[in-house]
Amino acid sequence: MRQSERAYATLLDEIQRGVLPPGAVLGEVEQAARLGVSRTPLREALGRLAAVGLAVQQSPRVTVVADIDADDIRQLFEVRAMLEAGAVRLAAVRGDTAVFTRLAEEFTAIGRRGPEAATDASDDYYDLIARLDAAIDAAVDNDHLAQALATVRTHLVRVRRLARDKPERLAASVGEHRLIAVALAARDGELATHATHVHLHNALHSALESALDSALDSAVPSAPASAPESPPRGNP
Repeated sequence: MRQSERAYATLLDEIQRGVLPPGAVLGEVEQAARLGVSRTPLREALGRLAAVGLAVQQSPRVTVVADIDADDIRQLFEVRAMLEAGAVRLAAVRGDTAVFTRLAEEFTAIGRRGPEAATDASDDYYDLIARLDAAIDAAVDNDHLAQALATVRTHLVRVRRLARDKPERLAASVGEHRLIAVALAARDGELATHATHVHLHNALHSALESALDSALDSAVPSAPASAPESPPRGNP
């Protein structure tokens, strides 16, 4: 793997997992040394991150991890809704029903474990979502649509991280994805589209709640040190 590819993959993973939080400075010298690459491939990696909106160049010499707030989340879901609704409609017509039937069965198996177990199996669940996405992309067979979806999904990993501490939401999401897979297996484009809209509505609501909670937590000031009492006014 080329140095720039390796640097990009590492930084992308760290941004998506929150290891590099919003606002973290991506200094060329420091990051190049940490990742064991020279500065030229590191600049290429930072350029790619900036191109997909995960990094922002604040000045010619300072690049930081891009912030993500409620407005960003809303805009992301607006684009996601348009792209994914079109994708599932096409996949329902063009897809391999056997592939989606197997995926539906896997979602069913995870769903049977219950909310707490679904949280414990969250890595398996997110891997299953990735395989459903890949199956839809393969069924649609449209490189332009797949590339647009890939860009959106790159950002969604950051948003999806907010749901990891919500067992009920995670369990509900399993059922929503199962219905999408069932609809695709049945070649029911209307149901697949409706199920996708329902899932995105619920996911957006949950993500905004989590973003608000996170903002409130970070805004809570630490308790100030006790100030000495003022002496009483008037004659001693």
